[in-house]
Amino acid sequence: MAGIEEISPSSGPVETRPPEDEIEGDDEDDELDETLTERLWGLTEMFPDSLRSAAEVSVDCSLSVAKKLYSFTRSALWVGTTSFMILVLPVVFETERLQLEQQQLQQQRQILLGPNTGMSGGMPGMMPSAPGKM
Repeated sequence: MAGIEEISPSSGPVETRPPEDEIEGDDEDDELDETLTERLWGLTEMFPDSLRSAAEVSVDCSLSVAKKLYSFTRSALWVGTTSFMILVLPVVFETERLQLEQQQLQQQRQILLGPNTGMSGGMPGMMPSAPGKM
């Protein structure tokens, strides 16, 4: 019955839980300072050597393909961009310049010949008169 007296309230306070600051950190985690990479590397030991070598080959091939694809994409983008700038942009600028010249000529015609001539491009004497305005 000595065990019952130790648990009873008359025996006084018995500390059964560690203080809060000791609960937060486990002693095992403090001793093992492994990184995620080290833990994953340790887990590879449970797989057979053939599977590990196959995984290594597939990762190496994937990295090689990704590097080659990146290099090809960079080169293709450079060729495409420079070709566009050399071949297409001058044509775009020239058509824009021609449209601007035509617009300026049309504005000059409107100023010199009247407001109705700019729309049709004809001479003012050749246009039929509007009905009901005579």
